[in-house]
Amino acid sequence: MILVTTDGIGSMDQYAAALAARLPEVRQLPTSVYERSVRRFNQSLLSAGTLRSLYLDVEFVRLLREQDDAIHFPNHHLARYGRFLRQPYVVTVHDLIRYFDLKRRTPLIHRPNLRDRLYLGLDYGGIRHASAVIAVSRTTKADLVEHLGVDESRVHVVYEGIDHQQFRPVDARPFEFPYLLFVGSEQPRKNLAALIEAFACLKRSGAHPDLRLVKVGAAGGRESDYRAETERLVAQHGVGDFVIFDDRVHPEALPAYYAGAECTVMPSLYEGFGFPVLEAMACGSPVVASSGGSLPEIAGEAAALVSPRDPEAIATAIGRILAEPWHREDLRVRGIQRAAEFTWERAARETQEVYEQFGQAPAPLRQVVSSM
Repeated sequence: MILVTTDGIGSMDQYAAALAARLPEVRQLPTSVYERSVRRFNQSLLSAGTLRSLYLDVEFVRLLREQDDAIHFPNHHLARYGRFLRQPYVVTVHDLIRYFDLKRRTPLIHRPNLRDRLYLGLDYGGIRHASAVIAVSRTTKADLVEHLGVDESRVHVVYEGIDHQQFRPVDARPFEFPYLLFVGSEQPRKNLAALIEAFACLKRSGAHPDLRLVKVGAAGGRESDYRAETERLVAQHGVGDFVIFDDRVHPEALPAYYAGAECTVMPSLYEGFGFPVLEAMACGSPVVASSGGSLPEIAGEAAALVSPRDPEAIATAIGRILAEPWHREDLRVRGIQRAAEFTWERAARETQEVYEQFGQAPAPLRQVVSSM
């Protein structure tokens, strides 16, 4: 088996790197094609960027076809290359969010243009023809079976992990004032609008005059000006003086943000997995999470689950954590215990089991050198 590793800094890149570090007997194929081509959405079909991407795609297919073993694509957008291979391949599917944007009126990220539709069609065709599929949650597996018609027997659920050396309770705090924490992009699927409304409700009550909302992470991709919409909502609800945007927080500083928060809130409309929930729990932050997508599956009974479409319910769940120390402590303890179940060591071990079921024992150790 040859594991493709990508050189970006996103969660799917980190997934590939985490597996590679724990599967030393599996050969690796490093590539920059994901960052330089696959990840670029909303480009014109006839743009210079599309032509450059097409050249990179052709070169990467050539490189893949030269390999003498089965391929593991660590994210579903790389599955587009599978249809051009002679050898069998495995694909890890993290979510079907872009598929839903193809089919639904209201996008979770952005309505795909013609170029995106063509490439996404290749992605999902590649998933359907994979010899085996790894899904990062039962929710994602159910979506694959229902929406793509993938045979259930070919889909293996392997939960992702978090780095417990990084994400753990710490004494450092980034701010002296009390704050709610949101970690993620501002794409529609993240449902930050509902949290802003819930936060405004809490501020209007007058019970939390010093409370702030801290939002960590970049606004989103190039598909839309997500920050402009966020700023409009903040102004509309009159909470501009109480919302802090920290777009770039060094990974080593992130545990302090979690640990110092009154609670971490993740009200997403849909997640295929949901790293911030586990990261927050591991750092001892109480969590309020959406009852949609995979978050109930990942959080278990260790988070306060609420309807993502009910800002009043979100405000009530946050307010209870703020007002009831015993409830806050209960969620904190449950969260630490729950997060401990999700490790990269387990993910690597179970991925290896998929390889073995797939009939591909690890090949002799040999790094594959790629300039792609």
